[in-house]
Amino acid sequence: MQEKIITYASPVFFLFIAIELIVGLRRGRNTYRVNDMLNSLSLGIMSQIVGVFLKVLAIGIYAWVFAHFSLFKLPANSIWVWVSGLLLYDFLYYWLHRMGHETAVLWAAHVVHHQSEEYNLTTALRQTSTGPLLGWIFYIPMALIGYPVEVFIIIALVDLLYQFWVHTQQIGKLGWFDRVFISPSNHRVHHAVNDIYLDRNYGGILILWDRLFGTYIDELDEHPVVFGTRSPLRSWNPLWANIEVYKAVALDAWRTRRWTDKLQIWVRPPGWRPADVTAAYPSTAFDINRTLYNPPLSGARMWYCLVQFVLILQVTTHFLVAYNTVSFAGGMAYAVWLVAGLWIVGGLMEQKQVYLPLEALRLLASLLIVLLSGSWFGTVPLSAAVQIAIAVFCVASLCALWPIFKHRDSYGHPVH
Repeated sequence: MQEKIITYASPVFFLFIAIELIVGLRRGRNTYRVNDMLNSLSLGIMSQIVGVFLKVLAIGIYAWVFAHFSLFKLPANSIWVWVSGLLLYDFLYYWLHRMGHETAVLWAAHVVHHQSEEYNLTTALRQTSTGPLLGWIFYIPMALIGYPVEVFIIIALVDLLYQFWVHTQQIGKLGWFDRVFISPSNHRVHHAVNDIYLDRNYGGILILWDRLFGTYIDELDEHPVVFGTRSPLRSWNPLWANIEVYKAVALDAWRTRRWTDKLQIWVRPPGWRPADVTAAYPSTAFDINRTLYNPPLSGARMWYCLVQFVLILQVTTHFLVAYNTVSFAGGMAYAVWLVAGLWIVGGLMEQKQVYLPLEALRLLASLLIVLLSGSWFGTVPLSAAVQIAIAVFCVASLCALWPIFKHRDSYGHPVH
């Protein structure tokens, strides 16, 4: 349900993204780069695709606890149930969000949302694919009290959708509003890597939780916000974005000699490392003045990646609407095709030649799926005209791929 509502809301998201882009350009304060934007959107798309298969954790466990262990069965038609439920959800979200910054295993999931070195409305859509693995634990109190499943789902969606608009640099401080609600100003602080701002302003809708528990700070004019993470991702690979911290923590857990360290590293704050590992493998010091990760992407290469991404985005919309009508095997194949496309487009934006044959393979597979089956992953039969259109697009993309992406020297000659 949540995936479908977000899918239907996507045109509104993109409308506001376009407005923010236009406003930024008119003000001379553009906060968008095509490669960073596509990476953020790819991560958002992937989180929705993966969420289809993890909803048993996000919703299923809640429903089971509500059915078997709830103390009460609160009425879904009562206003006070909805209002109190939203307040309780936002309170629990505060603690999930806070622990996501104070516990390594939860940061490994949440870090995805912070990796962008830009801050705009596409950052709001930059979401983790692994968050549902443990995030459900924090909302079990609502099930135990007896908030109905449908109330929980809609409240969670409201809390999530509210947070979209605060991811912008085009709205300044809002006076009293900043002191009560999460706003663009105090959420910019949350995404900062400046020492003074680290690990502050966790609220979802209300900033009052931060004021109550001592994690609030104002955005200060004398300390302009620098965005990103202390260990920069430096990649447009959406798969790597989701596993980079898991891998780093797991590697340190493997390297350390003490069993207590192998376990506690997962629940210690991010950045904590066992003494023996730190001595043998020292960390690189964080440089707040680092250059932004921005491999050149212009001209035909940019347009190729943009066109392929837009196509994958449109096909994802179909997947999220139709997945209930597809067999599990067909749905998995469909999802793998979508994620592979996002991964390969990210690799092409990094100018890595290894992704050229992978992209060729993806296009050939798409062509064969359509021509041999006459349908799209078993979801809908395709007319001859649609099959021809898909075939023409795949062949045209294949013909354009190597001329566009092959390396050239400073004189414009191909590098073999």
